[in-house]
Amino acid sequence: MKRHNRRSVFYGSLTGAAVAAMAAGGCGAGGGSATGPAATSSQPAHSTAPSPTAWQKWGLTPLPAPPKPPADKPLKLSATGTVPVFEHLPTSQKVVFITVDDGAEKDPKFIEMMRDLKTPITMFLMNDTIKSDYGYFKPLQAMGNHIQNHTLHHPAMNTLPLARQKEEVCGDQKILTQQYGTAPLLFRPPYGAYNSDTKTAVGECGPRAVVRWREAMQITTMRYQETDKKLRPGDIVLAHFRGPKELKGTTMTEMFGNLLKHIQKQGFTVARLEDYIQPPTG
Repeated sequence: MKRHNRRSVFYGSLTGAAVAAMAAGGCGAGGGSATGPAATSSQPAHSTAPSPTAWQKWGLTPLPAPPKPPADKPLKLSATGTVPVFEHLPTSQKVVFITVDDGAEKDPKFIEMMRDLKTPITMFLMNDTIKSDYGYFKPLQAMGNHIQNHTLHHPAMNTLPLARQKEEVCGDQKILTQQYGTAPLLFRPPYGAYNSDTKTAVGECGPRAVVRWREAMQITTMRYQETDKKLRPGDIVLAHFRGPKELKGTTMTEMFGNLLKHIQKQGFTVARLEDYIQPPTG
């Protein structure tokens, strides 16, 4: 499996030639050719806040505790019909949502960091990168972090016919459900690229929304869609399971610490994406 470098530039409706030209692009993208919503299955959030000592251990100052999620969820998913696409959730709370993609890097220190800081994340896992160690992600899941669908092999979905798109989504859906005991309700398209066939494939394979992002974490910097380079309440932030080989010597925990510093500097805290989404009922 060849690893991808990611960029936070939205590739929109990629042609085959464009995909070849952006071979170094990987997962990253922000903005979209469609807009809309996305989803989950509930798991308990942590009730015990991390101590200041836990933050100091990682060279960080404490983030504010996340506010109580709204009882009336800003995004409500339907069990039928066309799946929505979203990269932001409407809320007045100063929260952002961290999503972590792929699964190539399996650093035990990152699990330790998450246990210490109790920062909620949503994992979009791709089978090619996780199959060497499915078990690595189970402690993260046990902390209340949801596992969502990111295809089997990381193709640019809008370059594939519907049948191949269904193989990618349904295949990952089946494996993730078997390995982690819960069927993903959200799907993230590699590179942020999708089309109407993608939404059809996603709906037929089980997830009920397509999730994109507005910001993407690099090593020490964030890439923004908006020209003012500011976070906004309800933004979805993209990061990746990456290690020193992909991060020019920086570790996964260092990159994640840099991300938290960016969030804190702008006066935000981190909430759990799934706590702001109403899964389908009935």
